[in-house]
Amino acid sequence: MAQSVLAPGAKFTSYWWEGHDAAAPAVTGGSPPDKADVVVVGSGFTGLSAALTLARGGRQVVVLDSEQPGFGCSTRNGGQVGPRFGPSFAELSETYGEEKATWLKREGHAAYDYLVRLIQDEHIDCSFETSGHLLCAHAPGRFAPAAKAAEEEQKRFGIEAQVIPKSEQRREVGSDAFHGAILFPGGGALDPMLYHRGLLDRAVGAGAALFTGQRVQGIERDGQSFAVRLAGRTISARDVVLATNGYTSDATPWWRRRIIPIGSYIIATEEIDPAVMARICPKGRMLHETRKVVYYYRPSPDQKRILFGGRVALSETDGSVSAPRLHAAMVRVWPELKDVKVTHSWMGFVAFTFDHLPHVGTHDGIHHAMGYCGNGVPRATFYGHKAALKILGKVEGASEMDPLAFQTRPLYHGRPWFLAPSLAYYKLRDHFA
Repeated sequence: MAQSVLAPGAKFTSYWWEGHDAAAPAVTGGSPPDKADVVVVGSGFTGLSAALTLARGGRQVVVLDSEQPGFGCSTRNGGQVGPRFGPSFAELSETYGEEKATWLKREGHAAYDYLVRLIQDEHIDCSFETSGHLLCAHAPGRFAPAAKAAEEEQKRFGIEAQVIPKSEQRREVGSDAFHGAILFPGGGALDPMLYHRGLLDRAVGAGAALFTGQRVQGIERDGQSFAVRLAGRTISARDVVLATNGYTSDATPWWRRRIIPIGSYIIATEEIDPAVMARICPKGRMLHETRKVVYYYRPSPDQKRILFGGRVALSETDGSVSAPRLHAAMVRVWPELKDVKVTHSWMGFVAFTFDHLPHVGTHDGIHHAMGYCGNGVPRATFYGHKAALKILGKVEGASEMDPLAFQTRPLYHGRPWFLAPSLAYYKLRDHFA
């Protein structure tokens, strides 16, 4: 079945790596120094955002990564960015009360605003555009709740939203698979590889030193500083930022117990006839569905392909298995794409948390920012910056997440044994919605 959807020479690497030197050499040659003001572990969006702020704040910053820069989900995601993701205001109010829920939502919106300002102020060329996001009701029973939640966000936070009934949805998406949609015109899109390279260039330009192929084996207190253990040596640092997100390892067990790594799978199609693209994506929107086990998709920045992502298996698998399943889901939305082949099929680990919120803070003096729950581009940029501000002693480093406990569960040590039954349950809910 896989052979029927894969194009000749199909690749199992990120589409975003095409045309870029994904295997670029380490930015800084040689070995890391013995001492640094701050060691940042991880060179994705979080780590580079933190490094940029710290270096411009006058700190000597060393960034360590076991792989190439941005090897994880920073260059593997769908490139959809927007101000409204995560738990709804009603869900947050039920847990934290209306006042705290209001501030939590506002901080989520602030993360997106910070991302947009950074791209503009730093002149990062990453194909960013305000394309608009379309939330598509995959079942009749999901349209009214989605419309109500959008109305609440519009009333309380000024997030522009337009309710589009099924009879009018084809002006936004060329499909009859949905039961109405909600348009959020303020949502955007970018090329995550180009954005990562832009952050990398600016962090290094500010003085941060990046060393790849450096697997951190542990972090321990050493008096007033920390000893960051590598193979056969250590680096002494006054402060440490853990920015490993969905790739958090056993080297940092406290954090590994609080992060749930979940594989997210994406395909890119071969180039599609321009007339067909104009019909299926008439306005170039970013699209996602009201499912709990979500599908998300978009046209490529050049408007020539479809990038289609989601969770297609109860346990982790590989691109040869996920490609035909994602292709089938895509054809469910757009039957006319049944003969369009897949040129790229890849995955990355996103980090979820038990309370479905990101977390920025400290444990045993080690700073962390992680757990973005599928909205990593703005949140990683924002909370990496927040972690850096905390180290610099700036009041702006304060976050609404500060008083929230970073939760774990009994018997959980970083391998989500509960994921398969949970996904099966939510898939049933989606099916019978």
